[in-house]
Amino acid sequence: MVAAMSLVSPRDDLTSRRRHLPVETLWNMPRRAKHRVVSYTTSHMRLALVADWLTTFGGAEHVLSACTQMFPEAPVFTTLRAKGEGRLGPLEHANIRITSLQRWYNVIRHHQVLLPWMPQAIESIDLTGYDIVLSSSHAVGKGVIVAPQCVHICYCHTPVRYAWEMEQEYLDDFRVPRLLRPWIKRQLNQLRRWDMSSAKRVDRYIANSLATQERIKRIYGRDSIVIPPPVHERFFAANSDQRIANSADRSPLTAHRYFLAVGRLVPYKRFDLLIQLANKSGIRLKIAGTGQDEARLRALAGPSVEFLGFVPESELPALYAGAQALLFPQHEDAGIVALEAMASGTPVIAYRAGGALDAVREGETGILFAEQSLTSLEDALARFDVHSFDRELIRAHATQFSQETFRKKLLDEVLHSFHEKSRLSQG
Repeated sequence: MVAAMSLVSPRDDLTSRRRHLPVETLWNMPRRAKHRVVSYTTSHMRLALVADWLTTFGGAEHVLSACTQMFPEAPVFTTLRAKGEGRLGPLEHANIRITSLQRWYNVIRHHQVLLPWMPQAIESIDLTGYDIVLSSSHAVGKGVIVAPQCVHICYCHTPVRYAWEMEQEYLDDFRVPRLLRPWIKRQLNQLRRWDMSSAKRVDRYIANSLATQERIKRIYGRDSIVIPPPVHERFFAANSDQRIANSADRSPLTAHRYFLAVGRLVPYKRFDLLIQLANKSGIRLKIAGTGQDEARLRALAGPSVEFLGFVPESELPALYAGAQALLFPQHEDAGIVALEAMASGTPVIAYRAGGALDAVREGETGILFAEQSLTSLEDALARFDVHSFDRELIRAHATQFSQETFRKKLLDEVLHSFHEKSRLSQG
């Protein structure tokens, strides 16, 4: 591979003239010309995608899926993956390449147990010959080793939270036996050292929110740009009749309407708070998702709480659009669920922290509450009950998080980073 390789062909006069324009200009070109430029650009470089692990389809996997659509020829390298049962959604049939850690996962079935061995597994991935590596990482993915002339761009969902800021929550959430905790803590300490060292391997960081950008700067000492995660077009096309019907109903606590929570059923999501709220107030609550905390949550739930289990992506837009509001009690670094709800025209009642601060405008697109407590949540619900929301305004606000916007910003960053690395390598 030639280090000074160009992303465009000098023989193609149109492409050559457009090579240094920002991607927004490319996207606004006539469709036929734009297709020539973008297709040539992406087909004349070798790009690889990297993920930490693929065991479910969550927020990080939404971003990865958008990247596979942008770069359909790019393989996805990861430590291990789940197979079957549609657990990876649109990534189920992607070109996924795994490490030797997979055979242990096939037996153990819990990727968390394998965390101490993941740094070695991610470093074993051979990325020889690739011009660009784009990692989508909240743990070990950014630690891949690339060739000197290759540019590594990391879309960082967060520095490893259970290594840096949530060690106790990690131990409690996964019910680690007390006898094992000293050993686990030593492993997390080693992970912190490796994480700090491997962070230097990244050429360019992209943060998913301002909160993550601050954390990248504080922990790694690195600058980054912010590109929020993308919301699929299907959510913007959510049933307009349902949005209009909900707009006409200004009484959120009426029994025939429901409040909604969506996500993995794990302790840090704090769905237990929502169940307490439903049990006390009698609001109708629907919870979409599965996870390790399901049995405990079901035991807490009263008659007004309904567990929907796994809901296919194709059915989520109607579910969002039919809700009075999305309840979002967790501290998320970005929170794709809140963005999807707003794209569907549904207001969000969210914990005032993390990515919700970027996404939710108090009084316009939702309500924010200050503490993860029943009292604070009850206050937020009372404020929501007397507030009127314009669902079309909420949907318009969410367009800044569309897939099209994400693609423009990400491709612009990929091209800029590649040309910058090529320029520096030429001396």
